[in-house]
Amino acid sequence: MSTPSPFAGAVSRLAAYLVDVVSIAALFAAGAVVLAFVTRVVTGYQLDLRGDRDLAGTGLVVWWFAYFVISWSTVGATPGMTLFGLRVVQPDGTSVGVARAVVRALAFSLSLTLFGLGFLLILFQRQRRALHDLVAGTAVIHVMRSAVEEV
Repeated sequence: MSTPSPFAGAVSRLAAYLVDVVSIAALFAAGAVVLAFVTRVVTGYQLDLRGDRDLAGTGLVVWWFAYFVISWSTVGATPGMTLFGLRVVQPDGTSVGVARAVVRALAFSLSLTLFGLGFLLILFQRQRRALHDLVAGTAVIHVMRSAVEEV
């Protein structure tokens, strides 16, 4: 009987990403409301949260980028990944660091803009690495499974 791969597959990675998308949206919306309130109290100017879509869109992209880069470079996982026992590492198991996390976030955008084709590699690659993992030199592993196997 073969031992299960420590590399995370498409389903667990997608589930973790969906949790992260909900978290990103909720935190961004809460932050926007707080920012509008503080701006009104301090300056008397009322921000139009629905009117300036370019500013809101730019803010959301910056927040998405920061959310992932900070999570991957500090603890190796986003809140969604932690929920599903996943961690982003270099293929040798070491942490990714800031530079590799930035490259992975930029390359993740590439995987998305290619109509999601960059994610298909997860299904066919032995280490279940997507395009952004290959570009950044990262892999996503199951940390709970890895810890159990070591015992």
